[in-house]
Amino acid sequence: MTDTVEALIAARETRKWLTGLDSRPADEAEAYAIQDAVARRLGPVTAWKVGAATPEAVPFRAPINAATVFEGTDHLPANLFQVIGVEAEIAYRFGRDLPAREQPYTRDEVLDAVASVHPAWEIVDTRFTGFGSQDRLSHMADQFNHGALIVGPAIADWRALDPLTESVTLEVDGEIKVETVGGNSAGDPVRLLVWMANVGARSFGGLHAGEVVTTGSCTGTVFVQPGSRSVARYGTMGTLTLKVD
Repeated sequence: MTDTVEALIAARETRKWLTGLDSRPADEAEAYAIQDAVARRLGPVTAWKVGAATPEAVPFRAPINAATVFEGTDHLPANLFQVIGVEAEIAYRFGRDLPAREQPYTRDEVLDAVASVHPAWEIVDTRFTGFGSQDRLSHMADQFNHGALIVGPAIADWRALDPLTESVTLEVDGEIKVETVGGNSAGDPVRLLVWMANVGARSFGGLHAGEVVTTGSCTGTVFVQPGSRSVARYGTMGTLTLKVD
């Protein structure tokens, strides 16, 4: 595992992208162990990404470091990324700790720990020579393709939000790429938050006050070129813009 961690760190530092891992993870537990080891090398973990393939599927996650979390900006330099895949998401910021414990947290306990909800961008990227070029466990080990998280302003009444009926339109340079309602493949994002509190964040001691959990794409991934301007228009959560150049 150590060689794999070193290879992923070196790819970030040198921008010499990997054609594959010499030792691919044997299972999800090993892929998560690699994720965690890389994250601890990269600095403080201040956010998480979580998603699921279907409303019934077991969720998956990746820790996100402070260096790739941006608050309220509408611009990022393109040289931060190899590829630029934009996703409009819904993110939850926690106001108090949910430390790892034996007794599972309930849905109400997790919601009571939420301080605010935000529209957000995730930019997906890769440390491999091609996006999607590797097996699932290799991409899981590589922070599940995380590039950056851009957290928008908190919405006024987050408890009134119904993510399953929230519409999102994604435009790139004035062209509509996606129009959707409740477009997250995982369904209810609160299910993902509960899983994070009880399972996903255990290796880091649970969830902590101030951390942001982004709950998967509402729009799918739209790959854009440097210099492009993306706009996400939410039904009730406002509008986010992002230029990467």
